[in-house]
Amino acid sequence: MQRRTGWWAVAVAVLGVGLGLNVFRPTAGTAQPVGGGAAGGPKYTIVETEGTNLLVVDNSTNTLLFYTVDPDKTIGDELHLRGTVDLNQVGQPTIKPKSAKKADGGKSP
Repeated sequence: MQRRTGWWAVAVAVLGVGLGLNVFRPTAGTAQPVGGGAAGGPKYTIVETEGTNLLVVDNSTNTLLFYTVDPDKTIGDELHLRGTVDLNQVGQPTIKPKSAKKADGGKSP
């Protein structure tokens, strides 16, 4: 009779550990909702920054934005929008970035 009690104790312990792991496992509920910031997610996601450049994703329009300082400037100076990429193009053989329009009519500095 002692031997049956031991097996039941082991079976209950294994069941308890299994249920505990199932309850506390990570879920896929942390993914951002479709449509970006519209359903409570963040409007923007910073992808990378090094002080002189900034890559940001606009989650509501699914667009990557690229900002940099002017070539002769340093960290802490104004960042200017240099171009965008429509992330809906991802998966196509090529992706065409769009250059940002300059306020001075597109002339180079």
